[in-house]
Amino acid sequence: MICYGPRVYEGDVLAGNWRRPGKGKIPKVPAEPDLVVEDADSGFCGAVVACDKEAVTLEDRFGRRRLFPLAPAAFLLDGKPVTLVRPTAAPTATPRRSASGSIAVEGLRARVARESRIYVEGVHDAALVEKIWGHDLRVEGVVVEYLEGVDDLPAIVAEFGPEPGRRLGVLVDHLVPGSKEGRIAAKITSPDVLVVGHPFVDIWQAVKPSVLRIPAWPDVPRGVPWKEGVIAALGWRMEPADAWRRILGAVSTYTDLEPELLGRVEELIDFVTEAS
Repeated sequence: MICYGPRVYEGDVLAGNWRRPGKGKIPKVPAEPDLVVEDADSGFCGAVVACDKEAVTLEDRFGRRRLFPLAPAAFLLDGKPVTLVRPTAAPTATPRRSASGSIAVEGLRARVARESRIYVEGVHDAALVEKIWGHDLRVEGVVVEYLEGVDDLPAIVAEFGPEPGRRLGVLVDHLVPGSKEGRIAAKITSPDVLVVGHPFVDIWQAVKPSVLRIPAWPDVPRGVPWKEGVIAALGWRMEPADAWRRILGAVSTYTDLEPELLGRVEELIDFVTEAS
């Protein structure tokens, strides 16, 4: 893959009045598979591996993937700004994709499980990860296990015994500055453990509201159990277990999830499968 720079903007960058060139000057380019482009803001360069009406997934030469919105003039092609658009028709004879957007391995036989593991906070987190990344995890031989909260995370990590070739990745809910979860995660210092998290109070919020045909996830007052508060605010007459089945049943591909979760799970998979 070859990427070009520098970024192209109009105006004096140092004067603080720079902007991308106007929409009318920017060509629209179909985001066909294997097209190599660079994200103009981050500099991430990769080939198109998936595209829907809202976002495109790029994969760089190291196999790392990132999701970017299809914003005007958001990419560079041969060093020039372009607007990527969804292809008008799917190309013929394209490889089948898994729910995560990766190329599906036909006739897959699960690889023998690695010693490395990924831990997630709860059974709902594990179910969602399995539904979207299950194929990839079986290809890589990675087992996902769920915890009942992270209050005892340092002891859990010590019991696991991480070392080179036996890595541990941990996905934490509501990992934001100043949170209890953030303070617990800061106690983990092993180079063979990676603790990452998303900003959502619960994994339910990682599902885009539009997938459930709701305008947004409701705010729940302090002191009210979050799941029960959400169910009440949405007017759903059901128990949390039934609500979760409804939510999970509406999810079919990675495009149904928020980018804040997608990036973190991909990061964990990369961490536990790369050579130490």
